Amino acid sequence: MFANRLLIVLLPLMLFALSGCGIYSFSGATIEGKNINIHQIENRARNIVPSLSSTITDKVRSRILSQTGLKPVTKDDADYDLSGAVTGYEVTVTGAQSVQVATKNRLTISVQIEFKNKLNEKANFTQTFTRFSDFDASQILQNVENALIQDIGNQLADDIFNKAFVNW
Repeated sequence: MFANRLLIVLLPLMLFALSGCGIYSFSGATIEGKNINIHQIENRARNIVPSLSSTITDKVRSRILSQTGLKPVTKDDADYDLSGAVTGYEVTVTGAQSVQVATKNRLTISVQIEFKNKLNEKANFTQTFTRFSDFDASQILQNVENALIQDIGNQLADDIFNKAFVNW
């Protein structure tokens, strides 16, 4: 009887104590901080697409905020700080039917990210992330470009999130 009452009293206290330690996990992520400053990712690629910078920034911001519970801030003393630039935006031929006829094209986007973890400087990194998506060569890039950017943006956001918070 005494053991049951002790358990009823101690169990909520233990759960409360563990939840207040500041480290919790979503999707395998370990989050020690409370807020993050996600800067606009600049477009420094040779080929400029007007919506590319905001699309990539929004994808990264959405992925991080939805999976971490961090509060977005715009101050320099945030626990985490993420900035970067699109450094590559290229279309290349990936498949050919004969020597002069392309069957597949590939859009490749590269983003250089600088991530600062003010609570654990060993977790800081500067890294270039590159992803691509193929499309049929008979399609005009402008007709499929937005869908390709959305797809690649999701892949890049996953890679950046995993590197920053899951340490892949």
